[in-house]
Amino acid sequence: MKKITDLSPRGKRVFVRCDFNVPLKDGRVRDNTRITASLPTILYLLEQNAAIVLASHLGRPKGKVVPEMSLAPVAEELKKLLPGRTVRFVSDCVGDGVKKSAAELKQGEILLLENLRFHPEEEKNDEKFARELASLAELFVQDAFGTVHRAHASTAGITRFLPSAAGLLVAKEVEMLSKILEKPERPFLAILGGAKVSSKIGVLENLITKVDILLIGGGMAYTFLKTLKKETGNSLLETELLKKAGEILKKAGNLKKKVLLPVDHVITESLEKPEAARTTADQNIPQGWMGVDIGEKTAALFRTEILKAKTIFWNGPLGVFETEPFSRGTRETARAIAEATSKGAISVIGGGDSIAAVNKEKAGDKITHLSTGGGASLEFMEGIELPGIEALQ
Repeated sequence: MKKITDLSPRGKRVFVRCDFNVPLKDGRVRDNTRITASLPTILYLLEQNAAIVLASHLGRPKGKVVPEMSLAPVAEELKKLLPGRTVRFVSDCVGDGVKKSAAELKQGEILLLENLRFHPEEEKNDEKFARELASLAELFVQDAFGTVHRAHASTAGITRFLPSAAGLLVAKEVEMLSKILEKPERPFLAILGGAKVSSKIGVLENLITKVDILLIGGGMAYTFLKTLKKETGNSLLETELLKKAGEILKKAGNLKKKVLLPVDHVITESLEKPEAARTTADQNIPQGWMGVDIGEKTAALFRTEILKAKTIFWNGPLGVFETEPFSRGTRETARAIAEATSKGAISVIGGGDSIAAVNKEKAGDKITHLSTGGGASLEFMEGIELPGIEALQ
């Protein structure tokens, strides 16, 4: 895979696909993490005196112009993050007006295009649309790891018309995820959480062949516990996946891999009544109650295993993280991973809630790598070819 450092961008016009899919509130960027993640690539190109055309999607406008999903607030945020630099915004991403703005762009200046997904051709990977995007520049740089699992015009199609390479962010993502998959220091521990088993079956099946120990929490844990004949009360349950969960546990046993499920739970009768929550004595959840977090014994058990690990991968919260009383298990796990990393472990964390937990604990700088990928990270860990990466090879 070519990297940005393999290109010769000096003085050229460069089209950079970024992931500026950020949360907005009252017309302002609420969290600029994804914007700052692309700054190393942008700053590198500015050092090379390139003229930079930035492009991204935001939200799911489904091929229509949705004013609330405009990237205009991102342009304002970029101006704050790049003081003294010219950052222009154009209200479309194709057309004569956009071409004119790109052609007039001087070296060292930045032009941000409007939301790519305002056009249905983007997600259809339409060849004509990809060619129009390519006409705005001389080189293409892919720096949106969060979209490389999509074969869209701005992630895959455009590479057919321009010399292309991975940006610094994408190169780092691929390097870190490849390292823990192919040459992990052992013991290699993975923690998977989140609501559903269905969204992580492929990852579970691939990781179980590579890790030494697997910790499972969150809503997905209850399907595994039900497979083991435990009572799960009114907890989230995917009955259609009970057989598959059993097969995964059996495979782990055959491979002599250690799988740990919660040994106690924080439970409640209703998410609207967090003050009425209590902790179970064991793995069983009584009828009428639902699991909303791992219990103290589980958090301590998980911490012990995390501190033994040399390589750690974590994706997905271990409880109903967005409700404060039920975020404790997720936050304690974040602290344990930070502690293990400070003692020499390599840690990679993906998924919005997992990263939010780390940031809440002010431990982001203690983690080896915070993956911006979300779904792309999971598909990479599943062993699936990612179209946006394949297109660069």
